[in-house]
Formats: sequence, C-alpha cells, structure tokens
Amino acid sequence: MAPGATELPSRDALTARAVPSMILGDGSASSLTAPPSNKATIDPATGAKERFYVRGNFIVTGGTGTLGLASCNALLEHGLEGLAILDVNQAQAKEDLASLQARFPQSKITALKVDVTDEKAVQDAVEETVATLGSVDGLVCFVGVVGCVETLEMPVSQWRKIIDINTTGSFICAQAAARQMVKQGTGGSITFTSSISAHRVNYPQPQAAYNVSKAGLLTLKNCLAAEWARYGIRTNTISPGYMDTILNEGDGISGHRKIWAERNPSGRMGAPCELTGAVVLLASSAGTYMNGTDIVVDGGAIVF
Repeated sequence: MAPGATELPSRDALTARAVPSMILGDGSASSLTAPPSNKATIDPATGAKERFYVRGNFIVTGGTGTLGLASCNALLEHGLEGLAILDVNQAQAKEDLASLQARFPQSKITALKVDVTDEKAVQDAVEETVATLGSVDGLVCFVGVVGCVETLEMPVSQWRKIIDINTTGSFICAQAAARQMVKQGTGGSITFTSSISAHRVNYPQPQAAYNVSKAGLLTLKNCLAAEWARYGIRTNTISPGYMDTILNEGDGISGHRKIWAERNPSGRMGAPCELTGAVVLLASSAGTYMNGTDIVVDGGAIVF
C-alpha cells in the first residue's frame, strides 16, 4: 500500500517500492518543448519588442515588497495582460493595486491575501486567479523572511519558520501554479528568488537559516526544471545581492551596509530596478530556452 500523504515509507516498503522514472521533453514540433519559430521580423523595432514580450497572466507572491512591486511594474510594462498579487499585507496590497491599475489601465490586476505556507489557501488563490484572469501562465516568488541570529542562540522555531516560508512556501506556490499550467496544456514560467546567500556565507551577519532556505531553492529549481520541462514549464532562480530595500534600512545596520558596499567590486548595494531585467528576461520570449538557470544580480559580490 502506498504511504499516506504525510507518511514516509516503512523499511519494508522501501525494498518493495516501485520508483517512478522522470520523463523528459523530446523537443518535437508537436511538444511543449518545441523550438520557437525562426520567422524573421521585418520591422526591427517590432522584433526588439517581441523578444522581451511577456504574455498571459502571472502570479507574483510578495508583490507588495520593494523588489516584488518593482518587478510587477516591469512585467506590466512588457505586456503582461493580467496580474495577481499574493501577499499577507492586504492593506499595502490594496494601495499598490490602485497605483498599478492607474498606471496600466489595459491590464487586469487583482490582489489576494494569502499565507504561502497554507497549501489550501494557495490552491484557492490559484483557482481564484484563473476565475478572474482566465489562466496562470507564470509565477514569480518574492515572499521571504530573514533572521540574523547566532546559530547557538537560534530557537528551532525560528529555523523552521524561515525554512517554511522561504523554501516550503515557494514549493507550495510552484506546485499549485504548475498543476494549473499542466491542466491548461500551455506551459509557463516559474521564477524563485534565491540569493547570493545561497552561494556563499554572508559577512558579517550570522543568518544560517536564511542561507540554507535560499540554497534549497537552487536545488528545488533544478529538480523542477528537470521534471516539469516536458509540460513546457521553465523553472529558474534569481539570486540578488544586497539590495537597497526596507530590509536593509535602519541605523542599527549602518556599519553592515558599509561593509557590504566595501566588499563589492561595484562599491554599493543594488537598486530594486536593477533586478527587473532578469525577471523580465526569464518571463519573456527571450528566455524560452532558459530552464534550470540561476541569474546572479549582485554587482560582482560573489567573486570574492
């Protein structure tokens, strides 16, 4: 008997189990991994626009945060037809929704209060997005939390919460969105927000749980890129460096900001708008052969 939804196989079951085999895309013209048309565009301006055109409807989690909101604006600028912002901060979401809708009156934009660690809430949000916008063609995950605590002093509850929100929450959202994409039969794009913290230990602040949660997204991205490519779903990550957001504000960390800038070849932190190019690339026609990729946007910080 197969184990229940929350169970792991027993020792005896392990020796008797049948392990499923991954199926890869075949790249045929009739498949969801077929190459794009080579038809040349006569008008260079049209060709440039089409190359980075973002089609369909996207879900953006954490869309009211500094990075998320900047990316929502960029996706809409590049043609996104519909946008669903999922965030626990509903008051801020309503304010941002009004601002976005005024700027992009041709697009349909909605905001839903969702805890990304709640599987049912996420599934309900995906269904509501489909009912409102018509489809789910892309997902960009920005929801994340950080905790800077010496590991010897870190409560296990904090470790679990950070992993649950940053890693498990991204998985829950990706699974729900991918199931809808498979149902539609049209493929799609999924982008996780990892971090340079997934590539090397941050200095000088201790933040083991955050680093591990972001490193987990790199491997999750690889696994989903392999499993879901045959459905036409591309899964990638973006790894920002230290960005100039509210998470890095305050007099209490002014010394840290100075260190972060001094240890960066560019001599500064990144602006939120500098992340949007990578977001648009992965979501657009320009990124159709990008799958299992991580784009580091950090001013060169991880060269050291």
